[in-house]
Amino acid sequence: MADLTRESTRRSAKAGDITLSYHEAGVSTDAGGGLPLVMLHGGGPGASAWSNFGPALSRFAASYRTLLVDQPGFGASDKPPVVGNYYRFAADHVVALLDEIGVDRVHLLGNSLGGGTAMRLALTHPDRVGRLVLMGPGGLSLNLFHADPTEGVQRLMDFGANPTREALRAFISTMVVDQSLVTDELVEERFADATAPGAQDAMRSMGMSFWNPETAEDGMLWREAHRLRKHTLLTWGREDRVNPIDGAFAALKLIPRATLHVFPHCGHWAQIEAAEEFAEVTTAFLARHTERAR
Repeated sequence: MADLTRESTRRSAKAGDITLSYHEAGVSTDAGGGLPLVMLHGGGPGASAWSNFGPALSRFAASYRTLLVDQPGFGASDKPPVVGNYYRFAADHVVALLDEIGVDRVHLLGNSLGGGTAMRLALTHPDRVGRLVLMGPGGLSLNLFHADPTEGVQRLMDFGANPTREALRAFISTMVVDQSLVTDELVEERFADATAPGAQDAMRSMGMSFWNPETAEDGMLWREAHRLRKHTLLTWGREDRVNPIDGAFAALKLIPRATLHVFPHCGHWAQIEAAEEFAEVTTAFLARHTERAR
């Protein structure tokens, strides 16, 4: 496969009243019933589809038409004020994007915030979804023993209050066990995206949708988990300091077709810190889907 770069794979399309940016590579094969794969990134400062999943793209594009979507408010996508709870807001816009580019059904893979978006999309538009891979997902993770906010979420809020490189480095450090991954280059790249025009306003609008009493309850996806009938792979880093491992157990109990895979010596970014194992586990799970398994 030709080199897949940030710019060579970049696309954009209308998604209802906004424009979403995404990266696309690969073509559909017989794997996973021939469905494309949409990957939805997490919600930290400077997060984007490429920062979360760019290094993993070639592994998935070998078997799937793979789309890495910048969710509303992130990356190169438009940054409108959030209406209602962010998960529903983002999920509806992802569906509008799929409509625009002529894609009917997809597998969904979501990390953290993107896991919450994927879960909401599957609950609201079940006919559009094949299988789900949820990585330490927001909204579905119910901390049984850890305090709220968790260490990672507290560092996220610290950056929002004081957006410096030092605060960003402290946040990124909670994402991984292997601190050698927290490079100066990564901090600079994420800081540029996190302080780009409109990025901080978008982050505040997203955050408030989870704190405002009128919209926060819609983001408590664990209360609806029993309704999900899709085959779902829950993946967690054992040392996750953002959505800790105890948050997996309610989802595992409530989702009828849930499987849990835990990566040892791994934090919140399994797709980076356990890249090969993550790709092996998730592609094997998706490959078991057939179009008859709706």
